[in-house]
Amino acid sequence: MIYVRSGEERGHANHGWLDSHHTFSFADYYDPDFMGFRALRVINEDTVAGRRGFGMHPHRDMEIITYVLGGAVEHRDSMGTRAVIKPGEVQRMTAGTGVLHSEMNPSEEPLHLLQIWIQPNEAGLKPGYEQKAFDAGERQGRFRVVASPDGRDGSLTVHQDVVLHGTLLGRGEQAEYTLAPGRHAWVQLARGSGTLNGVKVKAGDGVAVSAEERVVLAAAEPIEALLFDLA
Repeated sequence: MIYVRSGEERGHANHGWLDSHHTFSFADYYDPDFMGFRALRVINEDTVAGRRGFGMHPHRDMEIITYVLGGAVEHRDSMGTRAVIKPGEVQRMTAGTGVLHSEMNPSEEPLHLLQIWIQPNEAGLKPGYEQKAFDAGERQGRFRVVASPDGRDGSLTVHQDVVLHGTLLGRGEQAEYTLAPGRHAWVQLARGSGTLNGVKVKAGDGVAVSAEERVVLAAAEPIEALLFDLA
C-alpha cells in the first residue's frame, strides 16, 4: 500500500523569520489523521532567516534528528555541546531525561533543514549527542544508512527500531530498497521529483509504504530523499 502525503497539504506556519511546513501535527497545527507514522512523530521542513533561530529551549524523551539541506545550524546545548551542522552532516540528539538546546543560523544566508522527531524505545534515557558527515558519493544512486539502532556501517545511533537512509539521485537514476516482512517505510522527498513504485512524487511529499516488498524511487529531476524503515 502506497499513500502520498502531498507537500501542499502539510501544515504551514510563517513567522517571518521562520517558514515551517509540518508533515505531522505540530504546535498550533493539528490534524488527527496525521499525528505521526509508527515511531516517527515529526518532520518539519524549516527555512530560517539569516542570524535568526531557536533560542535555548527544553526537550525530553525524544530522539531529534537534524538534516541540513542548505546553510548551517549552530547548535549549543546543556550537555556542553557546541557544533555547526552543514549539508551532508546529520545530527542526532537524545533528549532523554531532559536537555536544553538552541539552534541558530550563524550566516546572513537562509538556513533550510528538516527537523525530525522519533519517539524513543524507552523513557528516561541519558541525554546524548552525535553528529556525522556522509558525503554525496556515499548516497549517490543508493540508500545509505545514516542512523540505526546499532550504529551499523558508521551510522548514527538512534534509540528506536528505526533505520534511516539518505539518497541522492540524478535525473534518470533510481534506487531500490527491500522491506522485510512486517516492516513499514516513510519516504520524505526534500528535493526533486519522480516516482515511487510508479506513483508520482515531488519535493515536500511524504510517502507511507506498508505491505510492499520493495521501494523503488526513480528520479525525473534530481532527488534528495530520506527513507525511514520502521517496525
